[in-house]
Amino acid sequence: MITKPALEHDDAQRILQAAQAEALKQAWPVSIAVCDDGGHLLAFVRLNGANLASTRISQSKAHTATLMKRDTKLVEDMVNGGRTAFLSAPHLDGMLEGGVAIVVDGHCLGAVGVSGVKAPEDAQVARAGVDAWLALVKPA
Repeated sequence: MITKPALEHDDAQRILQAAQAEALKQAWPVSIAVCDDGGHLLAFVRLNGANLASTRISQSKAHTATLMKRDTKLVEDMVNGGRTAFLSAPHLDGMLEGGVAIVVDGHCLGAVGVSGVKAPEDAQVARAGVDAWLALVKPA
């Protein structure tokens, strides 16, 4: 039997709050989704002014990053690099930069997906949430 770490409610809330703080600091109207290791939503916020479509896009980015166990920027780069057949992969519809996998000791615990501004800015917000949480749980 394999034992692995898992995100709890408080973890998801801390990640969400740190990502939200980065978005507010930058004055970026985004939606932020945090999901578990199965790609299921644990926490979500749509900031004032965020595009309505960003609600679904952020969740899709988090879901894809979780299932792929890597940031969606890497998936987007793979497709843009010519592996367009990958676009037919089932249940992966968030293949745009802005999904950041949460990896601890080689285990993907879930991901953060952000949508609403330019893709690198979405990723910056997601990364801020993940990095702030990792700083709390991993000793330096």
